[in-house]
Amino acid sequence: MELELANKVMQVGLDCGATFVELFVEETRDSSLLFKDQKVESAAAGTEFGIGVRLLYGTQVLYAHTSSEKEGDIISIIKKLALAAPSMEQKTQGDFANSLVKVNQLHPVELDPRQSGQAYKLDFLKEADSWCRKESDKINQVSVSVSDAVSTIRIFNTEGLALEDFRTRTRFNLNVTAADGNDRIGSHAAPGALRGYEFLNTLDIKELSQDTAQRALKMLTAGYISGGQIPVVMGNGFGGVIFHEACGHPLETESIRRKASPFCDKLGEKIAHESVTAIDDGTFTNEWGSLNIDDEGMPVQKTTLIENGILKSYMSDRVGATEVDVPRTGSARRESYKYAPVSRMRNTYIAEGKSSVEEMIGSIDEGLYAPKMGGGSVNPATGEFNFSVEEGYHIKNGKITEPVRGATLIGKGHEVLPKISMVGNDLKLAAGMCGASSGSVPVTVGQPSLKVESILVGGR
Repeated sequence: MELELANKVMQVGLDCGATFVELFVEETRDSSLLFKDQKVESAAAGTEFGIGVRLLYGTQVLYAHTSSEKEGDIISIIKKLALAAPSMEQKTQGDFANSLVKVNQLHPVELDPRQSGQAYKLDFLKEADSWCRKESDKINQVSVSVSDAVSTIRIFNTEGLALEDFRTRTRFNLNVTAADGNDRIGSHAAPGALRGYEFLNTLDIKELSQDTAQRALKMLTAGYISGGQIPVVMGNGFGGVIFHEACGHPLETESIRRKASPFCDKLGEKIAHESVTAIDDGTFTNEWGSLNIDDEGMPVQKTTLIENGILKSYMSDRVGATEVDVPRTGSARRESYKYAPVSRMRNTYIAEGKSSVEEMIGSIDEGLYAPKMGGGSVNPATGEFNFSVEEGYHIKNGKITEPVRGATLIGKGHEVLPKISMVGNDLKLAAGMCGASSGSVPVTVGQPSLKVESILVGGR
């Protein structure tokens, strides 16, 4: 979409009484290649184009999307949206931009997936499969894929914004299954980056594959944990998924403005142990959850959410910041042009502390060491969570002993935060996908190893 057309159709929205009009124009080319059971299982590629139209009447949001660039079609959508608007007589002239600005690319891309093609991925997939199968004849299935997406984004609004952004992401996904008779157990790894195919060259495929396969083999022979209220040492990296789900979502203004969060009206209050500092940072170079600008066109930033246990900030978008009366943090995100943006996490992590994993484990008479978390569920309104432990070990008399499986961590995020008593010096980040009202978006979770004094562990 060109600037002249954007300005023309946005003025129609203002003439219909909207206080703010925004257009989000996207073209995304994506591809994936899956290698399973030692053969190419599937290969897919496609291009999607569309325009999202958002009208604001105060903080009331009206949204629609189309794949048509025709002026008449876009104007028709705007007028139909306006039929659902509150009665407002306001008709204003927008402060429209005179030129389109290309956003400064903070995350360099060396190997554009569109130029390299699917064949570039295949050797990486075959190598991972080979290393996994060499670990044991009990490795009975390996599924490995590479996916990528290249997007060109244009954002226009009636406050004079006219920006073009370019985004490239690549992700490596490995799933391994070990089996002994009818007993099966799986493990996975899925690193990703805001980069092109050069990201694949940075991966240690051998180490990644061996670690993933060994994790499945260890858990295949593990016994089951009895569970109960016990101390837990949670591993670094993807262990941060619990904070992301149980505490991160309730710190988004999308939850706060709806009064659907245990952290409403808690700014400036102590909500966590003083060893806990939590950050959401969209600026990390080439990190999976990073951006140049958010999906409202605002530069991203580093946002300290919790500092030494004190709640300092929420993550906010335009509407959320207005309703909650907090500054915007460049946290507006959406899966695609099909979704209106809301406040979402980017790279969210608990900051590094001073303790070592050995010190944490040594302080526990009996408990659980969970170096690798699996999937789970959470209720953002209450913070209640339930997460499986993909790799776990019994702690006895300050030492790691036998592996255990079937463990589940159960609790409420706002109740667990004060029970974090030790924070490690081994911060690590991990890529993931996060689903919410504005669709599924790339995010990074992370933390150092943490000791939680007491948490409910479910067993078999």
